[in-house]
Amino acid sequence: MFKQSLITAAIVSVLSGCSTTANPQQSTVDALANNLDIQYDVLTNHGANEGLACQELGAEWASCNQVNMTLINQGEAVDSKDWAIYFHSIRLILDVDNEQFNITRVTGDLHKLEPTDKFDGFSAGETVTLPLIGEYWQLFETDLMPGAFVTAPNAEPTMIASLNTEDVASFVTGLEGDNLKRTPDDNNIMATAVTRFEKNADLVAQDVSTTLLPTPRSLEVGEGSVNIAGGIALPAEAFDAAQLSALEARAEVVNLNVSGDLPVSVAVVPSQFKGDLAKSGAYELSIAKQGIAITAFDQAGAFYAVQSIFGLIDSQNVEFLPLLSIQDAPRFDYRGVMVDVARNFHSKDAILATLDQMAAYKMNKLHLHLTDDEGWRLEIPGLPELTEVGANRCFDLEEKNCLLPQLGSGSTKDNFGSGYFSTADYVDILRYAQARNIEVIPEIDMPAHARAAVVSMEARYARLMAEGKEAQANEYRLMDPQDTSNVTTVQFYDKQSFINPCMESSTRFVDKVISEVAAMHQEAGAPLTTWHFGGDEAKNIKLGAGLQDINAQDKVSWKGNIDLSEQDKPFAQSPKCQTLVADGTVSDFGHLPSYFAEEVSKIVAEKGISNFQAWQDGLKYSEGEKAFATESTRVNFWDVLYWGGTSSVYDWSKKGYDVIVSNPDYVYMDMPYEVDPKERGYYWATRATDTRKMFGFAPENMPQNAETSVDRDGNGFVGKGEIEAKPFYGLSAQLWSETVRNDEQYEYMVFPRVLAAAERAWHRAEWENDYQVGVEYSQETDLVNKVALNEDYNRFANILGQRELAKLERAGIDYRLPVPGGKVENGQLHMNVQFPGVALQYSTDGETWVDYNSQQKPMVSGEIFIRSISATGSRASRVTSIK
Repeated sequence: MFKQSLITAAIVSVLSGCSTTANPQQSTVDALANNLDIQYDVLTNHGANEGLACQELGAEWASCNQVNMTLINQGEAVDSKDWAIYFHSIRLILDVDNEQFNITRVTGDLHKLEPTDKFDGFSAGETVTLPLIGEYWQLFETDLMPGAFVTAPNAEPTMIASLNTEDVASFVTGLEGDNLKRTPDDNNIMATAVTRFEKNADLVAQDVSTTLLPTPRSLEVGEGSVNIAGGIALPAEAFDAAQLSALEARAEVVNLNVSGDLPVSVAVVPSQFKGDLAKSGAYELSIAKQGIAITAFDQAGAFYAVQSIFGLIDSQNVEFLPLLSIQDAPRFDYRGVMVDVARNFHSKDAILATLDQMAAYKMNKLHLHLTDDEGWRLEIPGLPELTEVGANRCFDLEEKNCLLPQLGSGSTKDNFGSGYFSTADYVDILRYAQARNIEVIPEIDMPAHARAAVVSMEARYARLMAEGKEAQANEYRLMDPQDTSNVTTVQFYDKQSFINPCMESSTRFVDKVISEVAAMHQEAGAPLTTWHFGGDEAKNIKLGAGLQDINAQDKVSWKGNIDLSEQDKPFAQSPKCQTLVADGTVSDFGHLPSYFAEEVSKIVAEKGISNFQAWQDGLKYSEGEKAFATESTRVNFWDVLYWGGTSSVYDWSKKGYDVIVSNPDYVYMDMPYEVDPKERGYYWATRATDTRKMFGFAPENMPQNAETSVDRDGNGFVGKGEIEAKPFYGLSAQLWSETVRNDEQYEYMVFPRVLAAAERAWHRAEWENDYQVGVEYSQETDLVNKVALNEDYNRFANILGQRELAKLERAGIDYRLPVPGGKVENGQLHMNVQFPGVALQYSTDGETWVDYNSQQKPMVSGEIFIRSISATGSRASRVTSIK
């Protein structure tokens, strides 16, 4: 039976047939695009164990997988050989075992499939199988990307209908059994209805009417409550117009009238706060029968106090507030969310909605990852190519009009691979954030992850050279035209991925961009105080530890074989950089990224910007924070804990940097929620990070996490305190967007687990032990009060299930509802859920749903389908079943 997408495409093809009959190449393209049903079937993720030539094919760590790519011709015969299919693979394709086809990688994840001379056509109804060997493994459905398209000379590219969908499950099979394991020794517990039920078994419904997220320093509950059915009287004069508007918008979400009866007083009295409470954001809140009193350290504290009132409210039943008093102040000065809008663009509306939620849960830093290899997302006056070319992805092999497609973005610009914030958009975001006490930190990633900038400036160069303006053409060029370095980046780009740090034009470009961004901040009334340099992953992955020279005498079996003599460090063949090394300006090519960071920090400081921020590996060859020109230097720490991060994080702090804990294995929100192939995300750092795991993260005592969590293979690891260092500066939760192509997917990945990050950034729990040098943690130790941890999470989970998810729904957030747990015992259906208070349903046919009542467990038989539903009943979780 045809898929719906194929039926639709066939209808379109018939309706447009008259336009293609005159162009046989277009007819071939459209026939293939509309009629090829493409499927991916994962055969094995353990290629080396199954006898595949992983090592000989040059697979890193000699690790490879095999997938059958099957093409079924649902239409009439196609005999032409003059066509190509471009498709996306996040794994390097090392071999294709079918002599009729050849596959080459174009750049990044974009691969080209084309017929060889031995191709004998697609017969009507024919099935063709291409066994593909790819590097590493494919464990989640989102590893296999949509967005393939067909091209031919003198024809417009056409999307392949069967892969033009976000329903990845419609074209991926084989992810079951041992194929769910990264290695045969993978000990992860796969998510099923039964394992979810067991994991949720310690959660019980409880009264959370007098509790709050994030948890305050001190909360004393009085006797009784005060009626707020008539609303509260928020004093307009206590807030500026923008702040008041922000608070009124949040009041609407929680269904509270803030122009009502119960009086609210607000006073900003910093002298009243002593010790660790004397900091920005601190407040005291008293709710009494006669009214609500707020005393704040500063305006941010007053704003947060009102958010705490909103936080206590059940938006489904706004009648009473408990009588209580709160003393509160934040744990970290930096409580952040990083959003990658470069890999795939996320709209201004999605960013504004995120800012609303950040404010509600007292987060204060929005780190916007605005540029990367796959896109430049901010208009820069005077450099139009950055957005005309660098903000768009489409099929243009010369990349004069756009970047080539990546990450499933398809052949045209009409997708989330394209888009940018205009200067007006960015100013709006800044003002919106400022009204919510949130600093926007722009990141322009360099010198690596910069392909969008480099290609854009090459397009500018070509335009101006054609106009005879050579001096202008070279003004902002970012690539040394004589650089012949052979480099492969982490995401499979070449030397065009790097801004050359040895060229004056690169420095002029940085100066220009910083100046224009600072001007936008000035226009918004939100001066630029932090510049994020990026700095990460400036390396050639082919020189990594997982590969060895093909001619080496002492080869090991667990490394891939390649010709290392053909590989270069970034910039090693650039005459400009060779000069800097030769004259002693830089000691060697490996030090160039850190050198460039120091040079950029000088520009940042000259412009009166106080803080310089980067991913820590970009600064690894600098001599501590004093090597930088700004008042402070901050690092987002992203080492994986079980790969040594439990120790290295303290080394960065010891060097004087302000450390912002940003660990991939705990606070990367692009990692899957569960060890379930149907979840979205990359998983190089961990197979799963759900809300509970993020809640249980101990960000100041990194070794402690070795006792409460496992590595990516489900095994224990050891963490030991080894270095004395100053306290960390902050915590940030990251959302990278490689597999996150639209706003709905973005909000699913971020919410609700970002609320757990907000909790950890604001509140230090009693179950978090003090960091101590010499203390070692592992799965065998018993140093963490896990009873207290589980009780604390139980409280948190109840607040989410009973109050906060409903607020997310009222705010229009496409959050993830938890997949429920379930089991059948003696014919009785037992169900539970990660957030007590979330309603559950079951079905015997997958279509008719019945509300589940835990007090009257139903008798069932056969396969039972289960799901959770939202407060309004209009949204549901992913469906699973019990057999």
